[in-house]
Amino acid sequence: MSRSLASTQHWPSLDWNNWRDTCATLHMWTQIVGKIRLRLAPLTNHSWHATLYSTAHGLTTSPMPYGGRTLQIDFDFAAHRLLIHTGDAPTRSMKLEPRAVADFHAELFAQLRELDIVVPIHAAPNEVIDPIPFAEDRVHAAYDAVAVERFRCALAQADRVLKEFRSGFVGKCSPVHFFWGSFDLAVTRFSGRRAPEHPGGVPHCPDWVTRDAYSQEVSSCGFWPGGAAMPEPVFYAYAYPEPPGFAAAPVPAEARYDDTLREFVLPYEAVRRAPDPDALLLAFLQDTYVAAADRGGWDRRALEPAGFPYASTPAERPQAAAETAG
Repeated sequence: MSRSLASTQHWPSLDWNNWRDTCATLHMWTQIVGKIRLRLAPLTNHSWHATLYSTAHGLTTSPMPYGGRTLQIDFDFAAHRLLIHTGDAPTRSMKLEPRAVADFHAELFAQLRELDIVVPIHAAPNEVIDPIPFAEDRVHAAYDAVAVERFRCALAQADRVLKEFRSGFVGKCSPVHFFWGSFDLAVTRFSGRRAPEHPGGVPHCPDWVTRDAYSQEVSSCGFWPGGAAMPEPVFYAYAYPEPPGFAAAPVPAEARYDDTLREFVLPYEAVRRAPDPDALLLAFLQDTYVAAADRGGWDRRALEPAGFPYASTPAERPQAAAETAG
């Protein structure tokens, strides 16, 4: 089976309108778990200590310190369980099923208390309009297991290709990680220069957090499964500060610049239906990065790998690597 055919078969359909209620509930659940990591993990620049990570079965906090102990919490979207791991006790689990955020919150913290783990968090969501405290939220209670499985597969594909793209940069670069506040998978490249102070203004997020996140010039891209501002799953790319001419940069025909969001978007469905989804997505990521770097005056010779095969474009690397191996 060709790489292109295999990729096409593994990209599931993901209609946000059909799973919007489940997506909203899952967003709140990931915020609760994410805030536990935010509390326990050592502070890292740009809030990298707060993020979750994609796994074969969903999302994980990765290991978190709790005194001399270790805690890890995983969303297993294949088995539809939340798994609570420690290094000194059997793994505990919770069912992922239709249930109110308030009940999810109560059971998770009860399970932690039984493990002698007490983690105080800010118990209300961030980066959403009209947030409901977790302990009071009985509005969000949907869980469509089939839709969640589709999201899991889409997230795994996005994670895989974003990691491929990340390999073509030797400057400061974030991991590929999942931000529970905005509910998106992202990777960010840095020019190495300071940026103008960000104005802030993200709903229910302290301005200092946003200003730290954008304290340096960035070219950022990622995958967003959809929301009120964009009711479809998309891949996105933006630059901060946005250099002159960025919006007019050439990108694949399937992509467009959104004047409201001030970023390029590439519909997930266009990627899924492409003859070679990987190639289309990598072309979008590379074109938008080049637009940010060239128009922003980045020192690309210092920031990009020199030498074969990494000096080639991402789309050319599989062929180059195969020729080297052969």
